[in-house]
Amino acid sequence: MDAGLDTILKARLAALSEAKRLRRLRPWHWQNGALHDVDGRALIDASSNDYLGLSQHPLVKARAAEWAQRHGAGAPASRLVTGTRDITLAVEQKLAAFKRCEAALLFSSGFQANATVIPALATVMRSGIPGVGAGETAIFSDELNHASIVHGCRVARAKTQVFRHKDLDQLDHLLQQNTGRKLILTESVFSMDGDRADLPALVQLAERHGATLYVDEAHATGVLGPQGRGLAAECGGGVDVVMGTLGKAFGAFGAYVAGSRALIDWLVNCCPGFIYTTALPPAVLGAVDAALDLVPDMDQERARLAQNSQRLRDVLSLRNYDTLGSSTQIIPAVIGSEEDALAAAQRLEDAGVLAVAIRPPTVPEGTSRLRFALGSALDEAAMQHLLLTVATHLPPRPSKPG
Repeated sequence: MDAGLDTILKARLAALSEAKRLRRLRPWHWQNGALHDVDGRALIDASSNDYLGLSQHPLVKARAAEWAQRHGAGAPASRLVTGTRDITLAVEQKLAAFKRCEAALLFSSGFQANATVIPALATVMRSGIPGVGAGETAIFSDELNHASIVHGCRVARAKTQVFRHKDLDQLDHLLQQNTGRKLILTESVFSMDGDRADLPALVQLAERHGATLYVDEAHATGVLGPQGRGLAAECGGGVDVVMGTLGKAFGAFGAYVAGSRALIDWLVNCCPGFIYTTALPPAVLGAVDAALDLVPDMDQERARLAQNSQRLRDVLSLRNYDTLGSSTQIIPAVIGSEEDALAAAQRLEDAGVLAVAIRPPTVPEGTSRLRFALGSALDEAAMQHLLLTVATHLPPRPSKPG
């Protein structure tokens, strides 16, 4: 007789625990914008994605409350029923203007957007132009792309070729071998390594091979590029599809896709993740609207964030930690084994700094790490404590030969 579901689940959970990969939900408390554990102890937050501190900004909180009071706590339906309000369209128009695109469309999350937009694009590219005929579509995805992109590729049911991380020579070769329609997928800032894609070179490759370029700007939106408009904004319109999230530097919730009017109209009609989902609530729309007012003028915060990120990389480098080419506010410190990464995270937490350990399958085997994610809201005293804690509680790594 086959084992019941709970028996199977308990056995698999035990295996995860044995391998130091079991994850548990842990409650946190926020008091006056500061992170506290369940015992009330304040910690320096070096793990969150609130890169500009906007989740605690008075204007963002006030407009979220104001729009909830005026328009209600929730959305009444999906967007194609009664979920599209005038404020929804206004925020989308404001997002499109911020991204310098013809149009934008709101989604509930970044995972939802990538997991459903990619299949919708693959489907229309495969079907081609009516009367002209269908054609094969191939997807080309960076090996370190986010799990949501990987999921989108699987659902797309298109030929998917994974190229080595940022290896544009290999990508060029793969593109040459395919004569059908082509879709290139990349993050602009890679979420676990904190390094950047070479978007100008990718734009050139896409143009040379007649490929569509899709860029996930989740960790760049608000932080990088002119006025925080992301790295795609530096490419002069050469990126066909720009996706980003609103729960990181924007301090709110949700995601968006920006691009041509035709792209957005197609997604409204043929993207299941948009069609069959309840619209974003007014409070979220108000928070996003306020963030759009603030982000373009936050160059000082972006400069401080970049400077502090480099200070942390410098301290880690002096202790021989590999930061994997990070050049952003995401700074990995590669430890190696799951057990060692968990122990390192605990040492820092005991000293008052929260830097969460990231383990497989989120990162490759043997590269468990502390993933620091800094925010501009860290003041100089907190930054000094963070740097001193890292320098005194992370043991030096052995120097590499040569």
